[in-house]
Amino acid sequence: MQYEAVLIAFFSGRVLVAVAVFAIAAALVVGLLAGFARAAAPFVPFTRRWRGRWAWAAGVYASGTVATIGAVALAPEPGGLSHSVLLFPWGGAWYALAAACFLPSARMRLATLGVGVVLAAGVGYGAWASAQPPTLDEWLAANGVDRALLRVGEPPAGYTLRVNGAAEDSFGAQYERPGAPDLHLAVQHPGQDTRRTDASGCPVPVGEVIECTDDGDGRRLITRRGPYEHRELRLRQAGLTYTVTFEGRTVDLSAARRILTTLRPATTAELTPLLTRPMRR
Repeated sequence: MQYEAVLIAFFSGRVLVAVAVFAIAAALVVGLLAGFARAAAPFVPFTRRWRGRWAWAAGVYASGTVATIGAVALAPEPGGLSHSVLLFPWGGAWYALAAACFLPSARMRLATLGVGVVLAAGVGYGAWASAQPPTLDEWLAANGVDRALLRVGEPPAGYTLRVNGAAEDSFGAQYERPGAPDLHLAVQHPGQDTRRTDASGCPVPVGEVIECTDDGDGRRLITRRGPYEHRELRLRQAGLTYTVTFEGRTVDLSAARRILTTLRPATTAELTPLLTRPMRR
């Protein structure tokens, strides 16, 4: 009841409403616990008195609520314990432990304290583990990346390699050199490029002029003229399509050729920048 009421109040967008609903819910829950305190009288002697019952109810409520909120806040999975199906039994366990702390038996208190410490340690470890950065293998697996796509060419003289991103059906890297246009490498499975082509495999122009020439060794040079003039050097090899894209005509074509003639699997160090990108959960 408390969970649902406070959740709805928060969605109202008004802080005062949420605070008021929480205060009312807390008062009702403490009142209900005070009524149940009569059943605890045979086990907890001080609940036989009126003040003792209210002290027991307030103590159980405060301890259980704080512990439950803390566990939810540290839940390993985002929103994992906020779902009522999980929250109710989880919260109930903390309230039961809080009630057990009031038992007069020293052994019971020690046992309760031990169980609480174990649960808190488990929640803390889960929160710590979930906060750790993923390994490269974990990132690739979570994002469904096809490892066959993770290939790069050796940087041409003066260029540095930087991996841009990876997905289920594509991989991209960039080659940079001060004072020169960047070279962009894209690796895809055949068929990922949905642009129309003619019988020779040259893209069909749409509002631009396209020239295709054979560059030798299986490479095709595609020149696009228009508002955004750029060139693509494309190679199909071993079931993958490699495309090096660069702007204008100032780039030495030999730099793009070197990338496609020195293709190899990317190293772990080269793929490390991928860890800074979002990972699916």
